[in-house]
Amino acid sequence: MKETIIKVKGMVCNGCENRVQNALKTIDGVSDVVADHNKGIVTVNAKEEVAKSVMEEKIEDIGFEVIKED
Repeated sequence: MKETIIKVKGMVCNGCENRVQNALKTIDGVSDVVADHNKGIVTVNAKEEVAKSVMEEKIEDIGFEVIKED
């Protein structure tokens, strides 16, 4: 398993956390997702072959902004 942390802008409540978690859980290979709107992060546990870009795209598709670090 690989843990990935994604910074997300726009989550303001538990409902936002649930939307992000539910969206990411639809990706094949994702086993667990914990979103924290207070910290603005999403922690994803997935198999090695799940690309971070796929997760980020899913978050953006539901209306949140991913903060990408260089």
